[in-house]
Amino acid sequence: MRKSSLLGVLALTGCCFLGSVEDEAVTAVSPDGKNEIRLWTDPLAYEVRRGGETVVAKSEIGMKVEDKCLVPSSKCPVRREVKSGFVETPIYKRERVDLSGNETFVDFGDWGIRLAARNDGVAYRFETKMPGRIRIGCEKATVNVPDAAARSCVYRTNRFGAEESVPTVGRIGNILTEGKDMVYLPLTYSLANDTTVAITDADVRDYPVWYLKRAGDGVGFTAVFAGWPAKTHRAGGWDRATAIPSGGRWVIVDEHADYLVETEGTRTFPWRAFILGDAPKDLCESDLVLALSAPRANIDFSWVKPGKVAWDWWNAFDNRGDGGCNTKTYERFIDFAAKTGVEYVILDEGWSETLDIWKFHKDVDVPHLIAYANEKGVGIILWMAWAQIVGEEEKVAAHFAKLGAKGFKVDFIGRGDADAERFLWKFADACARNRMVIDYHGAHRPTGMSRTYPNVLNYEGIHGLEQMKWFKNQSDFMQNDVAAFFGRLTAGPMDYTPGAMDNYPIGKYPKKTESFDPYVNPGSVGTRCRQMAMMVLYEAPLQMLSDSPTKYEKNMECFSFMAATPVTWADTVGLGGCPRKFAAVARKAKDGSWYAAAINSATARDFTLDTSFLGEGVWTAEIFRDAADSDAAPTHYVHEQGKTVKAGEKTLFLMAPGGGFVVKFTK
Repeated sequence: MRKSSLLGVLALTGCCFLGSVEDEAVTAVSPDGKNEIRLWTDPLAYEVRRGGETVVAKSEIGMKVEDKCLVPSSKCPVRREVKSGFVETPIYKRERVDLSGNETFVDFGDWGIRLAARNDGVAYRFETKMPGRIRIGCEKATVNVPDAAARSCVYRTNRFGAEESVPTVGRIGNILTEGKDMVYLPLTYSLANDTTVAITDADVRDYPVWYLKRAGDGVGFTAVFAGWPAKTHRAGGWDRATAIPSGGRWVIVDEHADYLVETEGTRTFPWRAFILGDAPKDLCESDLVLALSAPRANIDFSWVKPGKVAWDWWNAFDNRGDGGCNTKTYERFIDFAAKTGVEYVILDEGWSETLDIWKFHKDVDVPHLIAYANEKGVGIILWMAWAQIVGEEEKVAAHFAKLGAKGFKVDFIGRGDADAERFLWKFADACARNRMVIDYHGAHRPTGMSRTYPNVLNYEGIHGLEQMKWFKNQSDFMQNDVAAFFGRLTAGPMDYTPGAMDNYPIGKYPKKTESFDPYVNPGSVGTRCRQMAMMVLYEAPLQMLSDSPTKYEKNMECFSFMAATPVTWADTVGLGGCPRKFAAVARKAKDGSWYAAAINSATARDFTLDTSFLGEGVWTAEIFRDAADSDAAPTHYVHEQGKTVKAGEKTLFLMAPGGGFVVKFTK
C-alpha cells in the first residue's frame, strides 16, 4: 500500500505492457459499414475509424492482474459474433433499442479482448477466465486524438468528485490537467468534417470509473483510475476533515492502495466506448451506453414509475427559509403536486435530525406526510447522504419501503473508485427488491446501470441549476447548458433540475443584499422559454421541478405545460447545434405527439425548425417562444396555440441571448 493524498489517484505510467509478434489488425465493423475498431497485439493497441477516417489514432491498452501484465500470445483464436434483436426500454429516450452490432473476441487463453461495433459507435473491453478472485493492479487505456480534431471539444476537468464543474468548449489541444485534476467523461470532440466522437465508459461494475489526463506533447490522454480505498473516514462537517465514528455526510478516502480492485477471476470488465456521429447533433440519438450494458436484473420492475418531483430544497421550502421545514409546508407541497398531476414530492435535507435518518426532525411528521401523500396519489422520495446508508443498504431500503416511501435521493457520494461502485449496485439491488426508485445525486455520470436496474431513474454529475444559489459567475450557465447537451448528456439522464420562474438577463443576476437572498429566492439566467425547453431537451426520467409552489401558481400557463411534458419518450431525433452555439432536439411522446425544443448560447440566434421528423400529415402546434424583448425582460414570452403545421414545413424561431423555445405537435 502506498499513502496518497485525500483525492489520490492511481496513474498507470509505471505498468509494463508487452505484445506479441503479430502485426495484422483484428477488426469489428458496424452493420452499416461506417464504424470500425481495430486491434493490434504488438504493441497491444486499438484504433477507431468512421467512414474510413481515423477518429481515434492508434492508442495502447493493457491490464495488470496480480503483479503480471497480460501478455498476448503470438497465435490466438478470433471469434466473430453478430448481435441482433431489440430490447424494450419503457424508461428511456425511446421505447426500444436495436441491439444490432458485430463483435470480435480475441482469445488469449485465460483472458481476451472483445471489440464491438454498432451503427452509433464502437467499444472494447477486457475479459478474464481465471479461477477464484484476482487483483487488478492497473489498466492502461490511452486515447490519442488525431490532428484532424481541430474543431471544438467539450470537456470538464477537476479532481475526483461529483463531476459538477463547468464544461469548457475549445480546441482539444488546449486541455491541460494540472496536479490532481483530470478530464471527466464524456469527452466530446469534432473533426474538421464535423464527424463527432464522445468518449465514455459503459457497464461499470465492481470497478472504478474511467478518467483521462493529458500526456506528452501531442493530443494524447492516459487513463486515470481511483485506487482501492485502503483507509477512509466518515465526515459530517463541511471541512470534511474531522472524523466521526458513524453516519455522516461523506466517506472520505485517506489512503489508496496500489491496485484497483480485488474481484472475480472470471468476468467482463467495463467497456471503453466511443459514440460516433456525422455531426454533434447525432450524439443524442446514440444508444451505445445502454446497448453495451448488462441486461435487466431478474426482478419485477413493472412497478417503476418515472415522473416529475415537486422539490423543496432549491426554493428553500416554498421560499420560507429553514423555518419552512415543517409538516404544514410539506402538506402544501403534497397538495400542490396532487392538484397539478406531479407524481412525487421530495423531502430533501431537513426531514430528519442533522445527518441521522433514524430520527425525524421535531417539526416534520414523516409517517403522517407519507400516508397523507399516498392517499392523494403522490409518492414521497427521501433525501439521504450516502454515508447514512453505507453498510446498511438492505436495512435502509426495507425500513423506508415499509414506512410507505417510494424512493431515495442519495447525495454526496463524490467518488469513482470500485468500492463506491459496489455501493451503487448494492443499494440499487436492495431498492429494486423493496420497490424503491433512486436518484443518484452527488455522483458521477451514468454508465449504464439503469438498463440492469431501471429503478435507478436519474444521476447528477452536472453543473446544474442548484448552483444558482451560490455560484458567482452566472453568465457561464449559457455555455454550460448548451455544452452539457453534447457532453454530459451523451452518457445518459442528468439531474439538472430546471424550471425556474424568476429569470434574469445575462450579467444581471442580483447579488445578496438585506432584501434579497439567492439561497432562499434563487432564479436563473436567460429566458423563461429556456427553462421550459430544458424539460424536453434534457433526458430525466425523474425530473425535479426546481421552483416553489407559490411561484408556479403565479405562472400556471408555463407550469401546466412543463408539468404535462413527458419524462420518458418513444423516440429521439437530434435537430442541430454545436457546443458553442445552441442545442436542438425533437422527442416523440408515447401518445404519438411530438415535442421540439432548443436553447441558445449568450448570443441571439435564428433557428429554422424543419418538421420532417413529424413524418406526414397535418399537425397542431402549441408554441412557447422568446418575446421580442426577452433579452431585457427574460420572463416575457409568446404563447401560441392552434397553429396548423404540415409535416416537413419549416418555421423560423428567433432565440434571445440565453433564450430558447419549445413546441408540442399534436396530430
